[in-house]
Amino acid sequence: MTPRIIAHCRAGFEPEVAADLRRVAAHAEAAVELDAPVGQGFVVAAPQPFDAPRWTRALAQVPPIFVRALFFGAGPHALFEQKRVGRRPDRVTPLATLIDDIRAHLPLPGRPLAISSLRLETADTNEGKELSGLCRALEKPLAEQVGMTGDAMAIASGYAVHVLFVDGAHVYVGASRRPWGSRWPMGILRLRMPAGAPSRSTLKLAEAFITFLGDRELELAHAGMRAIDLGAAPGGWTWQLAHRGLRVTAVDNGLLEGEVAHDPLVTHLRADGLTYVPRRPVDWLVCDIAEQPSRIASVVARWIGEGYAKRAIFNLKLPMKKRYDEVQRCAAIIRETLEERRMPHVLALRQLYHDREEVTGWLERST
Repeated sequence: MTPRIIAHCRAGFEPEVAADLRRVAAHAEAAVELDAPVGQGFVVAAPQPFDAPRWTRALAQVPPIFVRALFFGAGPHALFEQKRVGRRPDRVTPLATLIDDIRAHLPLPGRPLAISSLRLETADTNEGKELSGLCRALEKPLAEQVGMTGDAMAIASGYAVHVLFVDGAHVYVGASRRPWGSRWPMGILRLRMPAGAPSRSTLKLAEAFITFLGDRELELAHAGMRAIDLGAAPGGWTWQLAHRGLRVTAVDNGLLEGEVAHDPLVTHLRADGLTYVPRRPVDWLVCDIAEQPSRIASVVARWIGEGYAKRAIFNLKLPMKKRYDEVQRCAAIIRETLEERRMPHVLALRQLYHDREEVTGWLERST
C-alpha cells in the first residue's frame, strides 16, 4: 500500500491546495508529489516519506487554508473491470475488502484503528454530484458489511473511514480523525438559509462562528455584547449578530434591508467602513467589504492592535492570480502589525464552504 493524502477543496482552487500541502510537507520534512488538475475538486499528495505522526504535527503547525477536508489513504482503486455487460456490478464486496486493508495496513497513529463512522464522498463538482445517488445507495449495505454505524458525524471517538468516488468504478479509500479530520463529510457544513436574513452572505458568518469558535461560540458571542459590522449593507452579517442578541452598529453608506433594518438591537451608521473607528471599544468586529485584501488586513490589524475590538471575523476577496501569495501577504501584515505592538494573538484563515473567491479570517487578542 502506497500512502496518499487526499484533500477536498472548492473546484478551481487546486493550485492553492497544492501550495498548502507543500508548506505542510516542508514542516513534516518530507518531499511530496502532487496530482492537482484544476477543476477536479480534490488534490492527491504522495509524500516521501509518509510518517503519520509527523504529518499530523505539521498540519497543526501550519493548518491548510484552502483544504476543506483531508484524509490519509490510498488509491485510486478499480472496483471492477470497465467492460461489463449484464448484471449491475457488485461494489460493496470490493469496497469492504479495501476498507479492511486500510484498517490493517494504513500506518496511522492510535492503532488498532477504532472506526466510528463511514463517509462515502464525491468531489464537490457537477460530475461528482452525479455520483451522490450511488453513494446513498451503497452506504447502508457497505456499513452493514464492515460493521459500522454509517453515522457520518460520529468522528470524535475514533477514525472516520472515507470512500471518495472518482467515478463509478474508481475510489480512494482512507481514514481521518480530529483534529486533522473535518467534522463534516467532504468538509461541507450545510446550513439552512434563515428566513429573516437579507442576503446569503449571512451563511458565511454563521459558518465562521461554528468553524473558528467551536465549543466557545456561546461564550464568545452572546446577548449583551457589542459588535461593529463594517460594510454592513444589506445586513446579512448584522442579522447573524443581532440574532444572537448582540448590539450591533452597522456601518455602511448603503441601506440595510428586511427585518434587520428595524431591529432594536441594530444602529445603522452611514459612514465609510474603511475609515470609521468607534468611540469606545467593542467585543466584536466583523467586516465583509469588497476591497483589496491587503487593505482589509490593515484595517483589521489596526482595530485589534489599537484595542478597538477584542476579536474579529473578516473576509478577504482574492485576486484572480497569485491568490495564495496574497493570503500570505495579508497574514504577514496582520502578524507584523500586532507583533510591533507586542500583542499576543491568534490568527486563522480558511476558505469556508460558503466562501467563493475569498477566504475568511479569525483574529483574537490572547492573554
